[in-house]
Amino acid sequence: MKKILVLDLDGTLTNHKKEITPKTKAAIMEMQKQGHTVVLASGRPTRGVDPIRKELELDRYDGYTLAFNGARITRCSTNEVIYQQTLPEEIVPELFAMAKQEGIGMMTYDEQGIIANRHEDEFMDIEAMINQVQIRHFDDPTAHLTQPVNKCLGTAPVDIAPAIEKKFYDRFSDRINVSRSEAFFIELVPKGVDKAASLAKLCEILGRSRDDMIACGDGFNDISMIEFAGLGVAMENAQEPVKKVADYITRSNEEDGVAHVIHKYILAS
Repeated sequence: MKKILVLDLDGTLTNHKKEITPKTKAAIMEMQKQGHTVVLASGRPTRGVDPIRKELELDRYDGYTLAFNGARITRCSTNEVIYQQTLPEEIVPELFAMAKQEGIGMMTYDEQGIIANRHEDEFMDIEAMINQVQIRHFDDPTAHLTQPVNKCLGTAPVDIAPAIEKKFYDRFSDRINVSRSEAFFIELVPKGVDKAASLAKLCEILGRSRDDMIACGDGFNDISMIEFAGLGVAMENAQEPVKKVADYITRSNEEDGVAHVIHKYILAS
């Protein structure tokens, strides 16, 4: 039976340098040559996923990307967006207003890169570095939006991020999904959107079962897909709540944990 391997990027597929090691890349290329499917599932915008999509030749092997924490699914071979959800237009200014009130960063994305409020912190710089894009800061970021928004991202220091997340949850959870991907990132996406929900949609589109899926992740926003997949895998470096829901704990992202999973559960079968 052909498998669908779903991979989070940061802290899972890539090491601390944001690179795919030769051993992991070789394992991924071999499984694709054997007809298995790779899905990159990330909180990153599509533009931030694309360099890895190209490196792994997902266009050639008919892979998929789930960007914006699952708010947009793209079929790589055709570059077709096969599923998409966007935030309600009226809620985006409210998110930026609350971020200003709480004194935290708030960002969203367009084709040029990141649109952000005037707040600046190291976490915004991390997001820009991960996605290899520039940040444009504005007094009123929403005035510069020219397309529907798939996701907003709040940034807050680790010691206050849980409390800030709760404030956003208490105010907006009836209209959007609120979660954290990293300890300092607050993910704000359309209602009902998470990695599991998007993978369920992908299974429906492909006519495949989630039993065929292996999902690997390390962050809070990976919990849903790890629970959803037939085999849910946590990295050794994963957050403890992620490990608790996993069926299997592999090696860390610094020790080719993804390659270990591929050899154990895909190439050896």
